[in-house]
Amino acid sequence: MSLTQLIQTFQSGTLSREAFYSEIDRVLAGGAGSGARLREAMDATQTVHPLPDQVYDEVLRRIERQRDRAGNGDDATRMQETSTASYPSVPSSVPGAATPDDMEHLKGIGDTLNGRFVLEECLGVGGMGTVYKALDLRKLEASDRKPYIAIKVLNVQFRGQPSSLIALQREARKAQTLAHRNIVTVYDFDRDGPLVYLTMEYLSGKPLSRVLRAPGFAGLPFEKARPIIAGMGQALAYAHERGFVHCDFKPANVFITDSGEVKVIDFGIARVFQRPEEDPDVTVFDPASLGGITPAYASPEMFEHREPDPRDDVYALACVTYELLTGKHPFHRKSATQARSEKLRAERPPGLDRLQWRTLSAALSFDRAARTATVNQFLDGMGVLPHAAAFSAARMGAIGAGAVVVAGGLWVGYRAMSAHETPRADVATAVAASAASEAPALAASGPALAASSAAVVASVLATSGPDANAPASAAANVTAAASAATLTSAASAANPASVASVAEPTPVPDTAALAALNASLARIPCSALDASVSGHALRVSGFAGAGGGVARVHNALARTAGGRGAAIDVNAVQNHYCEIVNTFAPYWRANRQAEGGATIHTRPPDAQLTQGSPLVVDITTPHYESYVNVDYYALDGSVVHLVPSNHERDNQAPPNFAATVGSTGDWLVDKPFGTEMIVLLITPAPLFDHLRPAAEPRAVWLAAVDQQLRTMASRYGRDHIVADFVQITTHARND
Repeated sequence: MSLTQLIQTFQSGTLSREAFYSEIDRVLAGGAGSGARLREAMDATQTVHPLPDQVYDEVLRRIERQRDRAGNGDDATRMQETSTASYPSVPSSVPGAATPDDMEHLKGIGDTLNGRFVLEECLGVGGMGTVYKALDLRKLEASDRKPYIAIKVLNVQFRGQPSSLIALQREARKAQTLAHRNIVTVYDFDRDGPLVYLTMEYLSGKPLSRVLRAPGFAGLPFEKARPIIAGMGQALAYAHERGFVHCDFKPANVFITDSGEVKVIDFGIARVFQRPEEDPDVTVFDPASLGGITPAYASPEMFEHREPDPRDDVYALACVTYELLTGKHPFHRKSATQARSEKLRAERPPGLDRLQWRTLSAALSFDRAARTATVNQFLDGMGVLPHAAAFSAARMGAIGAGAVVVAGGLWVGYRAMSAHETPRADVATAVAASAASEAPALAASGPALAASSAAVVASVLATSGPDANAPASAAANVTAAASAATLTSAASAANPASVASVAEPTPVPDTAALAALNASLARIPCSALDASVSGHALRVSGFAGAGGGVARVHNALARTAGGRGAAIDVNAVQNHYCEIVNTFAPYWRANRQAEGGATIHTRPPDAQLTQGSPLVVDITTPHYESYVNVDYYALDGSVVHLVPSNHERDNQAPPNFAATVGSTGDWLVDKPFGTEMIVLLITPAPLFDHLRPAAEPRAVWLAAVDQQLRTMASRYGRDHIVADFVQITTHARND
């Protein structure tokens, strides 16, 4: 008999449970693909005549064991008890409809979709479709180093539904808006005759379900489970912020890549729980009508067909977390409704402190009102966020215009950094800054002493640590400081009054006078300036327009008590960059007032780059979790988005983060030559819900960014948006 007949025979009572299991094992012994066929048959019958929970779960376990042996395990999504009257079949006269003859010729491994995607391997079967590893012939033709993608093809029971194409289109669009490092990247959807499919990034690794179902698995120590819990939770929290509940979160929908990254997949039945009036789709199609649910991880409210809520995902996340820590499901893989009726209670896992256990048990509550309200609260209570995994190495796209040519640059070198740790690269910068601040005093004693002091500092740094790059960069910084000291000395010789001002300390402005000075500096056109007191010295730093900006700084200082003795470290900005400076100046000042949590520096520190040399920048992030945006403003009036980009959507950073961009030497300086600008912008949420074009006119970008920043400032507070700039000057190579 067919698989469907086998299941129906058991449901009629003709076949005992033991005999049914025996027949299932015989089917699964039929080789590759038998598990997938059985799953499709089960899904087809579950809609009308669902199997008992215990029987359904046992069959799934047997399928999983068979897949584990074949190296391809996953969890099952079962169809809720819903009448098929809601799913009328597509008439055969409808173009593209799946007829019985079509079903006999559906494509599989070895076949090609739309003449482009060659299906090479079955990666798994989910509630909505089967996922294949596919070779993209177009990428292969273009010599792409990563020609493989993943393709999800709709299961049989969806192909005859008029809503199936809508379902996949909505899934694609939703997933494309969820650009997060812990969410799989979705590209597009299409159809080939009766087949409807979705294309997404190919991940090399294994689903979490295979880890949990491995023989002898008894749970991970908390420290090893921490990054997995954090990755899963941050993906869900990100989706919730954008109004989506996953609705089918389970181990099979969590993927662990070979590099250790955590990726959440299959937002296919996620339902919008915030329904904006401007979204017309919510009145046309609701994926909940497809009825997907996984009993072991679904909240009681999902069985009761209640409106989706983030707390449904909290329950599922808690179940997966419990399993990850103990190797066991908290309620022995029973559905939430069955566990509630039996008054089951999860046992406390070993190794969790009181707060962690209270957090986990609250998240496992069968009552939505008593359950942990948000994923972020769950992550905080579990104590996983402070040690969230750092960025992995990630590829960025080609700039394609301006002075820097990118041949496939890498954003590398990310690592977690404690709040009290200073990167070695920044040590040199700090020493240089310190030396520069002492330049007037050194100059007063003569250039010889200044140069000697600089040499001593460089010598100390050269032997202060194992970082081979630090001595060279330190020496360069200190040399720059020595040069500044020498220049100051020469200026002092020409102007004895300046020597006197150094020799006799002048009073610094009080708090009120300093605030007034900063307000005056903020009114200078084409400027980003900050006045601060360090020790007993007044310093003004930042950027000002080349056409009189520095003169206005001197005028402002002249009206301030103690201003004439201030140290001025102001970079001249060309007029064609004034629009950039004016847009980001408020956030640059906020960054300075927050003591420079976000920084961007070039290597070498003087930012003088020669044709053919690499562009390398170091960045740091503030003390809170943030989103990093790095943009390159070219001489031709365009702006190129480095992070995020089509090649690298992930731009989320944990607190106190340090990164090096371009250290592999993939960014090479080329013509046109001149002075250009790179801007680091840190925001508390993604700047846009979608990716911008790889390059666009500067005016268009700045107008869009200005509007977004104003909206974001009103929602999150202006102090959580900070920026930093760096100017680079490029020169032709002298051959």
